[in-house]
Amino acid sequence: MGRKLDLSGLTDDETEHVLQVVQRDFNLRKKEEERLSELKQKLDEEGSKCSILSKHQQFVEHCCMRCCSPFTFLVNTKRQCGDCKFNVCKSCCSYQKHEKAWVCCVCQQASFLFP
Repeated sequence: MGRKLDLSGLTDDETEHVLQVVQRDFNLRKKEEERLSELKQKLDEEGSKCSILSKHQQFVEHCCMRCCSPFTFLVNTKRQCGDCKFNVCKSCCSYQKHEKAWVCCVCQQASFLFP
């Protein structure tokens, strides 16, 4: 990253093309930073929601912490996230073979942001 490019041997067209590529890279990096910032904000909001809902034991036992849908015996069964330990429904989690555990969608997103 700290090296300087010697563009003196390039034609004007080649130099212009290199500058366009660098500008596109800069724009893509900026968009990615904005996307990650929005994702971090959503995760923070989700954490706030869960901290409020987790104080209500009746809710925690009978509803998904992520989508708030009620658990049912056969159709929408309860699973516990291996990371956050909240009860979540099948729609809001997936089984992670390498961890041998169910992981909710929020914890999956957080693992991409904060590996």
